[in-house]
Amino acid sequence: MDFRQLSYFKEVAEQGGFTRASQSLHLSQSTLSKVVKSLEEELGVELFDRSARRIELTDAGETVLAEARVILASLDHLTDSLYGLQQLKKGTVRLGMPPIIGTLYFPGIIADFRRRYPGINIRLTEGGSKRVEEAVQRGDVDLGLVVLPVEEELFDIQPFLRERLAVIAAQDSPLAGRNSVALPELVEEPLIVLREGFAIYGSVREAYERLGHEPHIVYESAQWDFIGEMVAEGLGISYLPESLCRRLDPQRIRTIRLEQPEIPYHVAVITRKGRYLSFAAREFLAHLGRERE
Repeated sequence: MDFRQLSYFKEVAEQGGFTRASQSLHLSQSTLSKVVKSLEEELGVELFDRSARRIELTDAGETVLAEARVILASLDHLTDSLYGLQQLKKGTVRLGMPPIIGTLYFPGIIADFRRRYPGINIRLTEGGSKRVEEAVQRGDVDLGLVVLPVEEELFDIQPFLRERLAVIAAQDSPLAGRNSVALPELVEEPLIVLREGFAIYGSVREAYERLGHEPHIVYESAQWDFIGEMVAEGLGISYLPESLCRRLDPQRIRTIRLEQPEIPYHVAVITRKGRYLSFAAREFLAHLGRERE
């Protein structure tokens, strides 16, 4: 049994005969009769009572017609749904990102995408880069925004942003008069950092360890604005992306360029290697690529 057999049978039943159905379907009457006969043979029942002048459905024919309508309607719905997905009229993008990246770049990006594709939902999951990596690997999110590096054998990587970390200090700090500072000068300073699980935590710790020092961490937080407030109160220094530093109050917090060595802050979009991406997710990935250009 196939779609064509059910469709032709339904047309004959609804048109009340083979002649009108053949005209409606633009088929010869003999071809239509053969298709319906093959369906009857396959099912092992007679679908039409052909003994009268006007053919009528048998009881088996009534049952098959009712089910055929359901099946054909479901196939039509499936076709419409797939067309909607392919034309990006509906769908869902599951997106994971650290709060800092979301704050800096994504309200405008998401708003522009929604204007283009109002039927596509974007489901956001926030967490540190490491947690986002794990979510992408598990398949909990389609796309993840993370700070590099990641394990390249596990993910396909699309670069999104390249910048570096800067130092922030209170305006009354001895560092406040500096335009730049070398990392070795800061190794004894009390440090306020984004907590473990955020890529910046690992980047800062690794930079200190390469200099042979353990960072003097006095506070950890998941909130960059709270870190800014603690720095402004003179509780320590911190490291944040340069673009985020521009959002801090310059009357209370001094941003200082970090040198010798720099600590990079490179962001990329990752997807799990070999994973199928929906039409919506693929278009959002392309949208991010256009935003980067």
